[in-house]
Amino acid sequence: MSYINIPDKFIDRHIGPNEADTKEMLKVIGVESIDELINLTIPERIRLKNEIQLDVPVTESEFVEGLRTIAAKNKIFKSYIGMGYYPTKTPFVIQRNILENPGWYTQYTPYQAEISQGRLEALLNFQTMVIDLTGMDIANASLLDEGTSAAEAMLMFYHTRPASKKNANTIFVSENIFPQTLDVVKTRALPLGINVVVGDHRSLNIDDDVFAVLVQYPAGNGDVYDFREFFEQASSKEVNTIVAADIMSLCLLKPPGEFGADAVVGSTQRFGVPMGFGGPHAAYFATKDKYKRSLPGRIIGVSVDNNGDKAYRMALQTREQHIRREKATSNICTAQVLLAVMAGMYAVYHGPERLKNIAVKIHYLTALLNKCIADAGYKQSNEFFFDTLEIDLSDDVSKIDALKNLALSSNINLRYSPETVGISISEADTIDSIKELAEVILKSAGMNFDGKRFEFLAGEMKDILPHQIARTSKYLQHPIFNTHHSETQLLRYMKSLENKDLSLTTSMIPLGSCTMKLNATAEMIGVTWPEFSNIHPFAPLDQAAGYMEIINEISKDLSQITQFPAISLQPNSGAQGEYTGLMVIRQYHVKNGSSFRNVCLIPCICTRYKSCKRRHGRDESCCREQ
Repeated sequence: MSYINIPDKFIDRHIGPNEADTKEMLKVIGVESIDELINLTIPERIRLKNEIQLDVPVTESEFVEGLRTIAAKNKIFKSYIGMGYYPTKTPFVIQRNILENPGWYTQYTPYQAEISQGRLEALLNFQTMVIDLTGMDIANASLLDEGTSAAEAMLMFYHTRPASKKNANTIFVSENIFPQTLDVVKTRALPLGINVVVGDHRSLNIDDDVFAVLVQYPAGNGDVYDFREFFEQASSKEVNTIVAADIMSLCLLKPPGEFGADAVVGSTQRFGVPMGFGGPHAAYFATKDKYKRSLPGRIIGVSVDNNGDKAYRMALQTREQHIRREKATSNICTAQVLLAVMAGMYAVYHGPERLKNIAVKIHYLTALLNKCIADAGYKQSNEFFFDTLEIDLSDDVSKIDALKNLALSSNINLRYSPETVGISISEADTIDSIKELAEVILKSAGMNFDGKRFEFLAGEMKDILPHQIARTSKYLQHPIFNTHHSETQLLRYMKSLENKDLSLTTSMIPLGSCTMKLNATAEMIGVTWPEFSNIHPFAPLDQAAGYMEIINEISKDLSQITQFPAISLQPNSGAQGEYTGLMVIRQYHVKNGSSFRNVCLIPCICTRYKSCKRRHGRDESCCREQ
């Protein structure tokens, strides 16, 4: 055989067992080949008859070269779109030692506290960060995204309605909620018959049919409202209040827990997690102590071990799907834990002072841009703001196209509606990027940019947050957020936690199929490339051609493999995929006039089913015991 023609097959490199290992395993189970094993285990009637037409296999190096070609088709524009997704600066010590480290991204699902102590401590940091910034009593370890977190808050309050509200089935949602959050809330409300009413909270008179209200803070258009009176009205009528809050803004703005919120939800993407065309990003969920037994998701608690030493565990573990099954309130995948760990480490690394400095810089640059907008003769809609401005061009909407064309020619993405232009400033912005924005805005108004005027405005900027919305309480006072501020300190801390966990770097992992351990390094390599990580999910699709190529290709391949005509890639976890499948089946029956069909049968595959039913009288007992 010529050595030139020896293939370097991807599967031989990625998957551990070689040909000899495979033969040994087949020998143990008493078959001669994998084909024979398939013949014995998969009924002939359900086997695929047609050959699947997939791409020709490639080597790892060929795969990465191809990925670079695809990545180059994405266009990296400066993003000021906002809407819950912002450019951020991932500290390199976190990028290299958490996000790109298999000691963290292949860890075992933290069902067994004994082999998950490092991650559980990191998640406790995350919870502490969320509790402090939101001003609430308790927080969970993570949820999937902001929209899902808001929907979970709606469902929690729907299922815990007081006796006076037992027939109430309406949730009021502010018209300034992020559109993706509203879509998820509507989808999750539908099967329970919850009525979603959208409107202006300032003119709402809460009636008896409302059990909860949901607002955005700051609002989707950037306005920062004082919700105290609105929440007092809601509380007087036993209506629960939910705030979807920008976690970075809470370094400067009054936390929702101080103005009457019953639950605070949101995304931690701004804390060092790249946009990545929409995710994944760990959400957060915080609430009052009285709702702790209804709170969805994992809650990390502190206990003691047999030696009396501090030990971390998943408190109220009966919420987990591997124990309670259909009664569970948690199904958060391990991959999502990785993002929560990153966000928590971002807070540990920066600490309260540096976090506040980042928020102050964002707000300062936004206020400076606001002055430039006024110089252009444009009206800015928001009285108070943190990072987002809305230019009102309703008097001459033709100016929107002029501004859009100039912005795109400068590789700048803004947010456009029929009568307004939105601009959100982020951690990645500098005085120079604001200057560039100011030039584009002034030019669209037919004016020349005055550098000296800009410098004067920059020097005149002062704190403009009014007292009623400004934060005065302290946060992140625990020593963990005030110790590891150098790269070396944080590196050693993260490594000490990593060493306490089981991951693919130390052992074969027998359980936890939802982890990322089966992703090859070559498949993960592009995650931190700017061409993938810096794309906003609402960027024009012609700027995301590489992403769309990947999405279309995987959709086509999955259609062939599953033999279904269409594929949805929207679910962001296996559990969400199951939920989506049930919703599709439900809609199929609704469309065919069979909406009364609302029972789903789940077969028990345990061989001990009969004996368990005799002993316990419950079908699921056998699964609990295993």
